[in-house]
Amino acid sequence: MAPSDDERSPLLQSRPSEEPEDPTKLPKGRRNAILVAVWLGVFLGALDGTIARASTTSSLTIKLTVFRPQVATLISDVSSSFKKSNQAGLLGTSYLLSTATFTPLYGRLADIIGRRAALLIALALFTSGTALCGFAPSMVSLLIGRLIAGMGGGGLMAVSSIVASDLIPLKQRALFQGLANLFFGAGSGLGGPLGGFISDRYGWRTAFIGQLPVLLLATFLVFRNLRYRIPGQGKSKREMARRIDYLGSLTLVISLGSLLFALSFKNDRSLPWSSPFVWAPLIAFVVATIAFVLVEAYYSPEPVMPLRLLKDRNGLFVALANFTVSFVSFSILYFYPQFFEIVKQKSASEAGAHLLPNSIALSAGSLFAGFVIRKTGRYYWLIAITSAFPIFALTSFVFLDEKSGWFLSWLSILPSGFGFASVITAGLIALIASVDRSDMATATGLTYLFRYVGQVVGVACSASMLQAVLTSELKHRITGPGAAKTIDQIRHVATSIPSLPPAIQQAARDSYRYALRAVFLLNLGVAVACFLTTLPIREYPLPGSFEEEEQHRRQRNSGTSTPSGAAQA
Repeated sequence: MAPSDDERSPLLQSRPSEEPEDPTKLPKGRRNAILVAVWLGVFLGALDGTIARASTTSSLTIKLTVFRPQVATLISDVSSSFKKSNQAGLLGTSYLLSTATFTPLYGRLADIIGRRAALLIALALFTSGTALCGFAPSMVSLLIGRLIAGMGGGGLMAVSSIVASDLIPLKQRALFQGLANLFFGAGSGLGGPLGGFISDRYGWRTAFIGQLPVLLLATFLVFRNLRYRIPGQGKSKREMARRIDYLGSLTLVISLGSLLFALSFKNDRSLPWSSPFVWAPLIAFVVATIAFVLVEAYYSPEPVMPLRLLKDRNGLFVALANFTVSFVSFSILYFYPQFFEIVKQKSASEAGAHLLPNSIALSAGSLFAGFVIRKTGRYYWLIAITSAFPIFALTSFVFLDEKSGWFLSWLSILPSGFGFASVITAGLIALIASVDRSDMATATGLTYLFRYVGQVVGVACSASMLQAVLTSELKHRITGPGAAKTIDQIRHVATSIPSLPPAIQQAARDSYRYALRAVFLLNLGVAVACFLTTLPIREYPLPGSFEEEEQHRRQRNSGTSTPSGAAQA
């Protein structure tokens, strides 16, 4: 009798490696361990983004235009220790610059090399940048560390959302996004106070070094638990390297980096538009943007940002909603406390405390949106209604004056934070529901791109408006010998106002009040635009399981399914 195949097989024959589990079928315990790991990264990314940006206007060397909402002293301590206080503002902007520039790349990267590898790259960059900050021997190395940390910090945010979409059915996705936003909100809220406390007690380096053990824990958890393969993921290093859109990534980085550098030089250093440090990056931005569009449209086989996503109705209007709501929300975070510190002459800590209701509203808005979507399976009216909330907040801000009571001073900011969190959470669901699963990661990166750019552009435009109106008002109110020097001092060192003569003090406070009112009016217009951009969004069914989701996608691709709800037209 001939030997069987089993008898002919070598006893020590190696077995093919098992394919990683299907992410839609992971046990609940394994799924939760993965989510905790990625949310730890979200918490630390938000914490690091504010722990070093935290500053006050108490230092004569920190300009008003780089004021940060968190009331701590880390930037002053850091810059002073290197005797480079004139570069203090760069610490606040360098992290945001690299975050906004590199975040969009992670969507496509997560598709090509996998979620685990993309998240480990983000963690490696973030950890190495944070470590470099903690052990920096000079101000230059510290700034480089902030840039490297930002390159990874944005990836932590984007890939965590992508992983959650892999693991959670669409109908429940918003609630889990709300939970993720709690980690983000906790990190943002604790960053400033914690940074100041650690700096005062143990020195500013400890604020960075103290994050390393938690980062290493998050890296271990991701490495150990995040083991699944997604369809379309490259199977070999050569294939992965071949599929990366190098030219598209390069032109996108140059485009965004040039825009953000131009706005940073314009506002952080109060340079005129005629300065080559402003107009040269703007020209580079235009050229690189045109090159990026051409590369993505005609050259890249797997573009880092498929332009067809913006041709889709939900893709375009969700992106615009993210841009405008972030424009408004971060302008409020930066300029709302200034009213209390400069116009009402409160201390920096008292002024910053007026942002606490906003932090509560952010958490409430995220959870509310998640609960409503999970309960009803709908998002259109939720987005449309809550996108109008910032309009009410900014209308209230316009009426702020030195006699404003507790309602305007403490509660008027609540609708802004609530609306922002709801629009961001529900908008992501609206976009994911409208694209194929193969485009989900790239679409998620798209929302973060418009969100971060909206933050930077919003603060920059508001700062330009503030300085333009402030200068005009000061020149109108302060005249005579030495007026130019006094005006320059008031514009750049707002905390010097109490040391001026009483008449000049009042003129300065009145000028700031009118300038801040102009900023609030500008943002009120953008808030109205945000509301209008949400109206054309279409509503698609939200499946309660992955099987139902796949069925809906097949029906839509075959043309037998149509959007539901009020926004079909």
